[in-house]
Amino acid sequence: MNGILNWNVDPVIFMITDSFPLKYYGALFACGLLLGYYIVRRIYQKEHLSLDNLDSLLVYVIVGTILGARLGHCFFYEPSYFLQHPIEILLPIQKVAGVYKFVGYQGLASHGGSIGVLIAMILYCRKYKVKFLWILDKMAIGVPVTGAFIRFGNFMNSEIYGKPTNGNWGVVFERDDRIPRHPTQLYEAFAYLLIFVIVLYLYKSERFKKSDGFIFGCFLTLMFVARFIIEFFKENQEAFENDMIINMGQILSIPFIVIGIALMIWKSKKV
Repeated sequence: MNGILNWNVDPVIFMITDSFPLKYYGALFACGLLLGYYIVRRIYQKEHLSLDNLDSLLVYVIVGTILGARLGHCFFYEPSYFLQHPIEILLPIQKVAGVYKFVGYQGLASHGGSIGVLIAMILYCRKYKVKFLWILDKMAIGVPVTGAFIRFGNFMNSEIYGKPTNGNWGVVFERDDRIPRHPTQLYEAFAYLLIFVIVLYLYKSERFKKSDGFIFGCFLTLMFVARFIIEFFKENQEAFENDMIINMGQILSIPFIVIGIALMIWKSKKV
């Protein structure tokens, strides 16, 4: 078949121990976080800003991302299951045949991660006396790169893929079925890299640096508009979404889009 990519990569890079695997997803997730941090650090250095407490920023971001993403998946997508199995919410285990086994985190929601990071940033700013919108403008440049790496990890895991293409092109995720599908993980990853280029351009423009929050507003709008559109090509994550006009990912994107547009309108008056 012309234009078909057959994808059957083992998601495990190697086994650290007999029961603890190193997976592409986890490795790319970590690399994305570190690369995003490196970008923000370079911005600090370029502006001759103090690097004091910047390492603490990374810790806040990591904890906010993982905790928010995990809680988001549990309560946005599978609340009934996790309310009955609360121990599995924060611990990477699952009860199999009556015995708890290490399985890693089997669900992380990007919208929950976004909320988690925002809460973490509020706490960070209160502790270190940093302007909230000012730091979010800086983070808005690094976050799209982190998001792209996470989606590359989803691709390596053969998960969160798209609907059938109904054509002679697409990606066959052989670990699940033999149907050519939209590689929506790659759609999102490359969309995020494009957003990185756009917000970096805005940052380099002296005009848009004058009003704290404008760059972050642009980032929110572009990021979640892209997510909203790509969701039309993506398979629903949970069965309850099949009867919905728009799925949970799109519903959760709307508030972020509204906030982003409102920030841009508000801050554009000061540009």
